[in-house]
Amino acid sequence: MKEFIYNEMMVHVAVCTSKIPENVLIISNNADGFVTEMNKHDGIAYEVIAASASALREVKDGAFDVVVSELDTDAAVLAHFNRVLKDDGLLVTKHPSLDNVEDNKQIMQILGKYTKIIMPFNLGNGETALLASKEYHPTADIILHRTDMLDGLEFYNCDVHPAAFAMGNNIRKAYLGVIKN
Repeated sequence: MKEFIYNEMMVHVAVCTSKIPENVLIISNNADGFVTEMNKHDGIAYEVIAASASALREVKDGAFDVVVSELDTDAAVLAHFNRVLKDDGLLVTKHPSLDNVEDNKQIMQILGKYTKIIMPFNLGNGETALLASKEYHPTADIILHRTDMLDGLEFYNCDVHPAAFAMGNNIRKAYLGVIKN
């Protein structure tokens, strides 16, 4: 996969869904691509931490509008994501393949305790990430002027953003009642 597609989709889908993101937390052991994409957004502060549960435990409560994570998820990590997000915050995180229905259902059910919206989205290579939001819907609340003002993008745009959330009937059926959109 072209790395720029992954980086653009992980960062811009989240940042262009959040109403007024001021603080973004990036959790990654290789954040250079995410940082490059965050630098395309003027006036949005970001912090980078290692992809480890111990680093996440040190993050202040309610400090971030958006979390972009490559950390493997379990119930404790998902609770920490909730803790560090603001009341209208959102998370974009990697997750097991959508073919792994049981593991994903468990993740989504835990996220459902903390968020109103849980939706997988395509990263442009057949892989997906999860968006979990306490307030904003990724297709209804997309900030079009923010997507249109970004320069230097190779893949992401205001048409790709909502299209990334289109899922086939097999996914809809497998995750019926678990995906919250």
